[in-house]
Amino acid sequence: MKCIFSLLTLLVFTPLCMAEPFAPIPLWPKGVPGEDHLELPEESVEFKGEYQIEILSNVSTPTLTWYPAKEPNGASVLVLPGGGYNILAMSHEGTEVCEWLNSIGIAAGLLKYRVPRREGLEPHEAPLQDVQRAIGIMRTNAIKWNINPERLGVLGFSAGGNLATMALTSDGTRNYESDPAFDTPNCVPNFGVLIYPAYLNDPDNPDELAPGITVNETTPPVFMAVSDEDRKFVEGSARFYIEMQRKERPCELHIFTGGRHGFGLDKIDSPIKQWPMLTEQWMNELGLLTP
Repeated sequence: MKCIFSLLTLLVFTPLCMAEPFAPIPLWPKGVPGEDHLELPEESVEFKGEYQIEILSNVSTPTLTWYPAKEPNGASVLVLPGGGYNILAMSHEGTEVCEWLNSIGIAAGLLKYRVPRREGLEPHEAPLQDVQRAIGIMRTNAIKWNINPERLGVLGFSAGGNLATMALTSDGTRNYESDPAFDTPNCVPNFGVLIYPAYLNDPDNPDELAPGITVNETTPPVFMAVSDEDRKFVEGSARFYIEMQRKERPCELHIFTGGRHGFGLDKIDSPIKQWPMLTEQWMNELGLLTP
């Protein structure tokens, strides 16, 4: 049976298009880098708001949960929920997104990365280690998981969008010791989707990208969507787009009239909820949806 994704009704899909997700895979079975000495609180979960959004706090054991597509096209995406690098919004910016990706033939990995921010480190530093290790695990298992290691992307929301940007603009250097059992030589994604990404421009000089974000002639293709009412972060998205244009890198930016921050997959009554349809079109133009 073919998976059906309706662009008009948005995100209406049948469970027949989905396979069961794998059990969560620990990223650091030999110990989380640099955290052996830390006494960290236990992980906790709560459900908030009208949509009972799943919120994770105090993540110290990061994991990757694999969502295989039932009818895979070879592409895969690592999904990075947001939460200000303090918590993780795991449902509307995580599990639901993985299910939507599966419905269009894309395998998905849901990353539970370390939060809250680690004292003495940049907010993204420990989570970026988790992203790079997760990408390594995905590429290491490419044959087994029926994916093309050169068609692997990241999709991030808010702080997860910042984290995705850090991975996309990285030179591939790790600040942890690589393990060939889990890591591949290349830990940079092949494309990225940034939804209302946070912290992209320098707060002291908004006309510059934030420290640590450097666009160059090899930065992978990027799709972006943000609301013009997302005052805190819309300018950063525009700045990143401008830098991509200056380096002649493929980048598509949609700034919608109306909307807000943090709505996730479709928890909003605004034209910005079209972002999954537009993302699918963009990925199709890149050839990512062709088996």
